[in-house]
Amino acid sequence: MPLATQRLLRRLLPFLAWRRQLDAATLRTDLLAGVTVALVAIPQALAYAQLAGLPAYVGLYASLLPSIVAALFGSSPQLNTGPVALTSLLTAAALAPLALPGSDTWLVLAVQLALLSGLLQLAFGVLRLAHFADLLSHPVLHGFINACSVLICLAQLPALLGINGAGQLPFAEGLAHLAGSLPGTHLPSLALGTAAIVLLMLLNRLAPRWPGMLLVIAGLGTAAWFGGFEASGGKVVGALPEQVIALALPATDWRQITDLLPAAFVLALVSFLEAMSSCKIAAARTGKRWDGNQELIGQGLAKLTAAVCQAYPVSGSFGRSAFLLGAGARTGLASVIGALMVLAALLAIPGLIAHIPRPLLAAVILVTVAKLLSIAPLREAWRSSRDDGLAGTVSFVATLAFAPHIEIGILSGLLLSLALLIYRSMRPRVAVLGRHPDGTWRDARRFGLPAAHPGLAILRFDGPLHFVNAATFEDAVLAVERDHPQLKVLLISSAGINDIDASGIDTLRRLRRQLAAGGRRLACCGLKKQVIDVLERTGLWAELGPHAAYRHEDDALPHLLPLLGAAPPPPPVRRGLEW
Repeated sequence: MPLATQRLLRRLLPFLAWRRQLDAATLRTDLLAGVTVALVAIPQALAYAQLAGLPAYVGLYASLLPSIVAALFGSSPQLNTGPVALTSLLTAAALAPLALPGSDTWLVLAVQLALLSGLLQLAFGVLRLAHFADLLSHPVLHGFINACSVLICLAQLPALLGINGAGQLPFAEGLAHLAGSLPGTHLPSLALGTAAIVLLMLLNRLAPRWPGMLLVIAGLGTAAWFGGFEASGGKVVGALPEQVIALALPATDWRQITDLLPAAFVLALVSFLEAMSSCKIAAARTGKRWDGNQELIGQGLAKLTAAVCQAYPVSGSFGRSAFLLGAGARTGLASVIGALMVLAALLAIPGLIAHIPRPLLAAVILVTVAKLLSIAPLREAWRSSRDDGLAGTVSFVATLAFAPHIEIGILSGLLLSLALLIYRSMRPRVAVLGRHPDGTWRDARRFGLPAAHPGLAILRFDGPLHFVNAATFEDAVLAVERDHPQLKVLLISSAGINDIDASGIDTLRRLRRQLAAGGRRLACCGLKKQVIDVLERTGLWAELGPHAAYRHEDDALPHLLPLLGAAPPPPPVRRGLEW
């Protein structure tokens, strides 16, 4: 088979590479890893579907075929795909204005959301747009995740307390409803949920490799069964449908699609970032490369599969991927085995699953989400950059303030961070240089340095010269002209200019002519090749003449000072450095 065809097949069908890795040791390791992740996936799938406002069994549907498809077409062997807390909350928030939680319409809309977000991710992957996810800064993402964690905890407290929830409400109204409902707390539910939280925390600390969630749910679920939990009015998962896998084409409605599209875009972006963080950690630990665009395709196909399975949007799970990584999974076969184990549980113990108390699932979510709550990244953002700290804080506050429309929170942070980036680009650092005693050229005003010659000024511009900051560059040149009445030569220290556009060319050409009209000369040093290429294409390189090709300031001065009637400078001496 030709090499080009092999490469194409590996890109379209990444799982074909497994055949070179599957030996007896790999099969044994992946089998054990798959069983391990299934023990975590079953309780999480039930809990996260409850968080999304869907019947618990829908979470099991989302853990079957979508997980297999993501493993087959993704690029990271350790990434496990299925229901996750953040995607479940985004789903509930997107559907809250459109339907009642738990209704048939709610499920139809959840399926449509999976379809839309899957199509978006698939398109992003095919168009190779994975790097555009980097536009969402870490502080904004951390602010959003922290706010979502608070909202998830608030949403699960009614189930933990055994009281009726009010659906997706604004944050303040949700707190008020919870406070008003406290007198109706179902004490057996509270006791069961509290015991589950304590045991889960203890197992996480003392025996992190044990399937703590499964052990706690099995143990306390059995105790609740013999203790008459359901007879006391406690809520359980409920009967599962007879059909284990429900395959059907998603129903589509253009009006509903347009309503869901903004939320689908945010969900696709956040879902990919969540999967990307797991892939990066796995790649750092194993040394194996991963492909962001291929992962977008895998995650998009998984969401489309979830839509066909009448489930809701899935994503790469940070927690379950960590289980696979810790268990030594080497190929995506581990996730496939995990999904088959979930299927086996559905077929073998549907009755036991139906009697799992809902407070236990709420406890699973609370303990899992509590790990996401951390103000340290936001505090670090404020220390490193006020702009980053402000963007992250706005994302956090806006997510809480606009809940259940939490997509507004992340979009607010995203737009603010981009606006601040553009503002910083408009005002790059500009400095007039002087010779420092150590032989280098530094900011003359900051260090109190004299000019090289009364008729010569050296201006350093740190940033690309484009339409956003061309006016700043022009103002800086005119200010040097005003402040140096004897100016005859202006040398632009251009090492910091790594790009130039049409506006920058126009500004540079206009300033050269303006200086020449006043009997002054414009020179440049340190120009980068990509900038020189643009100057040559536009003809400005020829206009600047030989005084634009100097490598650095000390290369330019022996040629420029004689133009002013001054002697060439002595060779510079840099203390502590080799010239």
